[in-house]
Amino acid sequence: MTPESTTGRRQTIVITGASDGIGAAAARQLAASGNRLILVGRSPEKTAAVAKEAGAEFFTADFARLDDVRELAAKLADAVGDDGIDVLANNAGGIFGDQTPTVDGFEKTIQVNHLAPFLLTNLLLPQLLAAEAAVINTSSVGHRLFGHIDVDDLDNRRKYSANKAYGDAKLANVLFTKSLHAKFHGLGLSAVAFHPGVVGTNFAAGSSSVMRLIYRTPLRRLVTISSDKGGETLRWFIEGTPDETWQSGAYYDERVLTTRVNPQVEDEALAEALWQKSAELVGVDA
Repeated sequence: MTPESTTGRRQTIVITGASDGIGAAAARQLAASGNRLILVGRSPEKTAAVAKEAGAEFFTADFARLDDVRELAAKLADAVGDDGIDVLANNAGGIFGDQTPTVDGFEKTIQVNHLAPFLLTNLLLPQLLAAEAAVINTSSVGHRLFGHIDVDDLDNRRKYSANKAYGDAKLANVLFTKSLHAKFHGLGLSAVAFHPGVVGTNFAAGSSSVMRLIYRTPLRRLVTISSDKGGETLRWFIEGTPDETWQSGAYYDERVLTTRVNPQVEDEALAEALWQKSAELVGVDA
């Protein structure tokens, strides 16, 4: 089901990474939809402010702490009850500057962008399947430019760079999408990954990536789009009808279904190996 369901039933939409950027923009744009919005952000102050603007409920969680994610999943499950979750937009993410591990012992980029949303989605599967939900994963063209996953070295301990870590994490988002589709589409769940465009936010500002130069110099005005425009793309997926508006299991460059993907995206054995490894690392059943 989607927010455009012909049943007229009020939909429950959860958006992570909603305290800023395209998540906040999409929340504001959805404020008049009549659906139930639940926002998730790391900053209590910023998330509360966006929630107030959007007329939404909110929770806070730091995806660099997996215990926060577990607590978030429990709170969300309790909040939605038997109604379930119609749309889960896994939008939280970022690129970081060094290899300092999180409190869980993982490299921060792979944890915040992949392991945390993988854990959250798996913990919420009962609520998602109850509503025949859509799971929308914010990925990046960086998956194609920088990514090459080794499931035995997800932390990139052998050869780290901020770009490689980010590319791997965004590639993991696409592989996760394909696995969700393969495992659960027959039960009514749909999943999609997309690149929102190069959005002019504070993204990469605190990292060692050369991408920070785009976001912190006059180049920003030439090559980036506004958060509002990126939010419109996220909203397009949220409000769309799976397998009509967009194809489940696919990756989109903004709103365009594209074949320009990292070759590893087509590796079904890798997708399954990543699922198994991720499940092992975060402690859920595979």
